Amino acid sequence: MTQQSLRIALSFSDEDQAWLRLSSIAVPRFFEGHAEVPQAGDALRIGGRQFIVQGRVWEHDGMGPSLRLLLSSAHAASDTVFG
Repeated sequence: MTQQSLRIALSFSDEDQAWLRLSSIAVPRFFEGHAEVPQAGDALRIGGRQFIVQGRVWEHDGMGPSLRLLLSSAHAASDTVFG
């Protein structure tokens, strides 16, 4: 299996999904082209907020393998805003 064939999906809480949608924040494809698969404990910064990978779920939908990352809630803005 090559990294290109692995699809990675981020799972946000309902509150964070609403915040992303209402703020029109585009979630970047962090792991596209990387050889390393995200691990529990990795941190992602999106729209100035920090999310921690709390769990991973491997799935297969008939099209190929995918990895769903279960992210922590980010209720408050972080101290630094990028972009």
